Amino acid sequence: MTDPLALDPVLPERERSKLPFNQDRPHDERYQAFEAHVLAGGKIEAGDWMPDEYRTSVLRFVEMHANSELMGVLPERDWIMRAPTLRRKLALTAKIQDEVGHAQLLYRVAEDLGKPREAMLDDLLAGRTKFHNVFHYPTRTWADIGVIAWLVDAAAIVAQQALRDSSYAPYARTMKKICWEESVHIMHGRDVVVTLAGGTASQRAMVQEALDRWWPPLMQMHGPRSDRATDRDLHWRIKAKTSEELRQEFLGIYVPRVRELGLSLPDPELRLDPETREWRYSEPDWAELRSVVTGHGPASEARIGFRIAQREETRWVRETVLGPAVAA
Repeated sequence: MTDPLALDPVLPERERSKLPFNQDRPHDERYQAFEAHVLAGGKIEAGDWMPDEYRTSVLRFVEMHANSELMGVLPERDWIMRAPTLRRKLALTAKIQDEVGHAQLLYRVAEDLGKPREAMLDDLLAGRTKFHNVFHYPTRTWADIGVIAWLVDAAAIVAQQALRDSSYAPYARTMKKICWEESVHIMHGRDVVVTLAGGTASQRAMVQEALDRWWPPLMQMHGPRSDRATDRDLHWRIKAKTSEELRQEFLGIYVPRVRELGLSLPDPELRLDPETREWRYSEPDWAELRSVVTGHGPASEARIGFRIAQREETRWVRETVLGPAVAA
């Protein structure tokens, strides 16, 4: 199943048109009706009227998500032929295929908001738009693949599950499919980590070393704390949780699971406050996060360079398939 519209009943056009903000009214009146609809839990379809700031916010959010799915396959792609067994190769290949499919779905959602896919790819490769910080780092060992699939994907799915009720209906529907597949990816990653943690001393050391390297980017992944009262994405119900709420949820689920395997986390301040039931941790390096997501990460140049080269190599295919028909 690849059609996101098949995941949820879609309101027919004739019913969508009955919403007050879809009627020909003065802008301010439309805006108020739109805002009231969204704040009451209503959904917005691609064909509905929407304020420019709402359209821009959703587009920015979905485009970065699509970029991250597309660029997120590259750290793992390097390990397909180096995976230790045929079963691991097949599992990793299937995961990468899923991630590329997620990017396709999300770019399709973004296109309906008015930005052509070619323009989105141009902006990505020129560094004008961003992708998640974790995909700017190199994968040095097989253990990195396990940590990415288990913990990086887990941090992502915490955020993605909170998007399944997004006010922008096409995005919410698409997130249902993505979350189903990401949950399988997490089990694949956990299996790799558990196997290494229960293996030889060198395998256990390898997974601990990978965890030590990936933990700081993981703690940065959801971004700095934000003020719920001033966050427009929260106001418009494009997303449901703040960055700190997502980070606390991730820590609450996965810190105990990591420790169950006898692995340690490289943060001496990490602890659960018994009174507030919130996790305390060392403040992430937000300056590093800003540098990485603006294209200055350890593997940023190589990742963008690969995408540029691949786009040029496959240009002839797009021109042949999408170009004007040529008479026989």
